[in-house]
Amino acid sequence: MSEIEKSFTTEKYVVSYPVLNEHDNLRLDQFVMTQMPTLSRQFLKKKIEKGEVVISGRTPPHKSSVKVHFGERVTVTTHNDGMIEDEYWHGEVVPRDQEPSIIFEDAGLLVINKPPFMITHPAGKNLFYCATVFYETIYKHTMHSIHRLDRETSGILMLGKNPKVSQKVSLLFEEDKVKKCYFLVAHKNPNAKAFPFTAKERLGRDENAIPRGLISSYDELSEEGKDAETHFELVLEKDNYVLALAFPLSGRQHQIRVHAACNGYPLLGDKLYNGDSSIFMRFKDFTATQDDHAKMQIPRQALHAVALKLSYPADDLMHFIAPLPLDLTQWIETTLHLGVSDVENLIREKLKLF
Repeated sequence: MSEIEKSFTTEKYVVSYPVLNEHDNLRLDQFVMTQMPTLSRQFLKKKIEKGEVVISGRTPPHKSSVKVHFGERVTVTTHNDGMIEDEYWHGEVVPRDQEPSIIFEDAGLLVINKPPFMITHPAGKNLFYCATVFYETIYKHTMHSIHRLDRETSGILMLGKNPKVSQKVSLLFEEDKVKKCYFLVAHKNPNAKAFPFTAKERLGRDENAIPRGLISSYDELSEEGKDAETHFELVLEKDNYVLALAFPLSGRQHQIRVHAACNGYPLLGDKLYNGDSSIFMRFKDFTATQDDHAKMQIPRQALHAVALKLSYPADDLMHFIAPLPLDLTQWIETTLHLGVSDVENLIREKLKLF
């Protein structure tokens, strides 16, 4: 049997991986890392020591260095202890103030406003605080992820209730027939590009960067990276901060964050693209300094998928808008002393051209 097998309850997640010929004689920890690359080595080591990683036909707990062999299966179990997916800020757990809310629903499609730190579907150690899992628990059947938002990014997310609708809407995304708009809060650096502007820097993954896989930007005429395009519109500017809208015209990883940063507008709370990516590693390793917290100001990048437009279910043009999340509205009110309703009205005015 060569397929990956999974089982899920609200209490635990179990996944079983076949050891293929190419994995024969790998260390156990190395094998699991090939299957679950988002896990940290420290987290994985603890799971192996606790007997939560089991090689078929052998009695756990195993050592990380034990070799796996072709034809065996490795089963990884993760228990929901209520803390595994916690996010920390100044040493305290970041509260989850919001549950996802439904913006639109019919027999085949669910459009939600995803809160920050909720992942789209189970991955790595993020297995329980997930959009698909949340609604599968409610509806008692499989929910299909149609597209993705980064874990820290809040806003509009589409989920399919059945494979047919999921495939149909996914195809619209693949064919660039879905228009997307993101709201962002950013610092304004000296010599930042004037609004409105369209960023066309090419984007590519830098495998030698720390952290690994950081996305780099290149001149649009460069042969490095892949083509990417994002249009930016200003909502308002105050005290060297900007509230803006980003309209991605392509779908590269971290596209909006990189395009904003390389044009002088690093996002508030962005641990990767703020000019010092080592901050990301310190937060990951729970060694972030007071200066790191002061520079970030908020626990996550200030990016919110605010609007989405597509033809659904047939040729009917549908336009969805997601209210701003609590963490961003609180920052806007307390730091910029602006009324959130005024900001949202300005956003809606801009969206009339969307």
